[in-house]
Amino acid sequence: MPGIRLLVGLGNPGKEYEATRHNAGFWLVERFAAREGIALRKDAKYQAYFGRHEASGTWLLMPQTYMNLSGRSVSLLAGFFRISPEEILVAHDDLDFQPGVAKLKQGGGVGGHNGLKDIGARIGSRDFWRLRFGIGHPGDRDLVADYVLHKPSLADRDLIDGAIGRTLDVLPLCLSGDLQGAMLKLHTR
Repeated sequence: MPGIRLLVGLGNPGKEYEATRHNAGFWLVERFAAREGIALRKDAKYQAYFGRHEASGTWLLMPQTYMNLSGRSVSLLAGFFRISPEEILVAHDDLDFQPGVAKLKQGGGVGGHNGLKDIGARIGSRDFWRLRFGIGHPGDRDLVADYVLHKPSLADRDLIDGAIGRTLDVLPLCLSGDLQGAMLKLHTR
């Protein structure tokens, strides 16, 4: 199985969004970059912050187009470097799981997540990998838009950060192509 050549963290740019639930994907990429000493620089061409994990050759990408247009950055970088959907791992918030849960899967539906929807549409496939961080659900779908754009409670943020920490431990397996091993390790904790 090919390794992951593009790690995408989803979120919204700007100070007002940086601590909101919708930015869980950004939190993962930022922590991985900090741990690995990777400088993320803003690039107008890709409309994103991006950098490279030299040990694996994997690109890191944080689109700065707002969530609903995340696919623009992903398709530009993946197109330029000829990265197939199966070599892309997208980290994002997920309403279907409670805070503290992290799940890895390939393909499938987008569950109403506009960032995933845009990526699938722009790269022409939903076969990319997803790293889903549970943020819980407000209980009423009419409250979802407001819910994802607000900060989680301190307890929930601790749980989400813990899930990100566990994911960082299995990320090297993903980058090397052992996604089944990463899934087994992540899902059996």
